[in-house]
Amino acid sequence: MTRWRRWEFWPTWAVYPPVIAWIGWQAFRHGGFRAITAANPGLENGGLVAESKHQIQSLLPSPWALASRTIEPGPLRERVSSFGRAMEGEAWTYPIVLKPDVGQRGSGVRKITSDAEARLYLLQYPHRVVAQAWDPGPFEAGLFYARHPDAQYGRIISITHKVFPIVEGDGRATLSQLIEAHPRFYLQAETFRRRHAGQLSRILTCGERFQLAEVGNHCQGTMFLDGRQLWTPALERRVDDIARAVPGFFIGRFDVRYGDVEQFKAGNDLRVVELNGVTAEPTDIYDPQRSLRSAYAALFDQWRRIFEIGSANLRRGHAGASAFELARLGISHLVDARAFPPSS
Repeated sequence: MTRWRRWEFWPTWAVYPPVIAWIGWQAFRHGGFRAITAANPGLENGGLVAESKHQIQSLLPSPWALASRTIEPGPLRERVSSFGRAMEGEAWTYPIVLKPDVGQRGSGVRKITSDAEARLYLLQYPHRVVAQAWDPGPFEAGLFYARHPDAQYGRIISITHKVFPIVEGDGRATLSQLIEAHPRFYLQAETFRRRHAGQLSRILTCGERFQLAEVGNHCQGTMFLDGRQLWTPALERRVDDIARAVPGFFIGRFDVRYGDVEQFKAGNDLRVVELNGVTAEPTDIYDPQRSLRSAYAALFDQWRRIFEIGSANLRRGHAGASAFELARLGISHLVDARAFPPSS
């Protein structure tokens, strides 16, 4: 019952019907759904579905983006060899990150600390994989950005401050008991149990801290807070510079890591982990203090902007994908997503 009183934990099918109706209304106003994929003509399908994370990452200016390589499908031996070449070519050391090239909501993202873990991941997930440098942070934020094609500069529409889940031992309780006793974490206990199945019976010593998630994703256990206090003109200018360096990008969310709050606010300390297109949400809506009504206001605003930007790009000659093509990609993506390995 508690879960249903806290809308941030509701499944997508329970939250999105009004948003889908709003998208339908916007499509009617703007001449169809094709505008959605024209919103970001430089991204595959506008970043709606099945876009390559590595391909988008490669469009970002290198000083601000974490390096990544792809591991193609094929025999395990060849994939392990390809992974080894990527590690050597980038001069990476562990830890690094492995994730599906067409992931969804943080699914399948793993922090890898050894050759054995890498081999197991590649065995579990036979599709194309992205290997990416690990950034220690320790802070992570989501920066939702938009720029109309007629505007010279863009804006940060929202900032999400991400808080990773940590339990602290008392010398008596097991990890499983600590999760169950926590006023928030018990609501995502199944996710944490699956991720830490081998350590659930371990008793944490008094004061010992155990981080339950290292992926900055709400579905994987991270708490999202309204981070508007992090906004500064300098940060907005930096993000706008990065965004305008990506050909054909107008609206979406930068997921970034940083190590110093003041330097981040000054626009000097940030590394882009991912750039997500039109289906990326302004994730500050999941702040526990935010109401469902305010979340709908933000989502309606997001999709209004998407259609306005997409329509402007269509008038400039950009072609969006057909509804048939989007349906085909969506079905294919849902089938692939069932094979995603557990996230970190």
